[in-house]
Amino acid sequence: MAPGAISRDELTGLVLAGGLGRRMGGADKGLVAWQGRPLALHALERLAPQVGALAVSANRHLDTYAGFGVPVLADTLPGSLGPLAGLLAGLRHARTRWLAAVPCDAPFFPVDLVARLAGGRGDAKIVYARAARTHPVFCLVDTALADALEASLAGGERRVEHWLRTMGGVAVDFDDETAFANFNTPETLNDG
Repeated sequence: MAPGAISRDELTGLVLAGGLGRRMGGADKGLVAWQGRPLALHALERLAPQVGALAVSANRHLDTYAGFGVPVLADTLPGSLGPLAGLLAGLRHARTRWLAAVPCDAPFFPVDLVARLAGGRGDAKIVYARAARTHPVFCLVDTALADALEASLAGGERRVEHWLRTMGGVAVDFDDETAFANFNTPETLNDG
């Protein structure tokens, strides 16, 4: 195994699909169809070979997400607290040491994303992707940080990258910014 590598058995993959979809007109973005299938399903299929277990973070249409055949995790804290709340649900659910998170709306992320994040982590308990800019929701987090994240959320933290950096997270560089392109609006979805 390469330095920094993590066995798939020690990795749970989480697709973050719990947002409000404001820029998508309020649609549940993970269920918006692209190439005939829901965006979240594309993300799950791309992440599956990279991890040992999978889950999806969702707060609406839970029965529909359950049809994808993986555990569906609703936020454990009240209110719409953003991606960090979904990450917390994943950290609490995982039975592995590491949680690899990706957003539901970026179907082109690297097929070796998790291995590259793991390989660039050194001793860090959190790593996240960076290409032309940072992409903090593409991250690998030690599940031992669940309590720290819950405390940060209780203290009002909502900014993913800020929390990752506060916890000593490091960025891992990727060459291709287009690999992290996401569908935030109906227009970008149609252009994809």
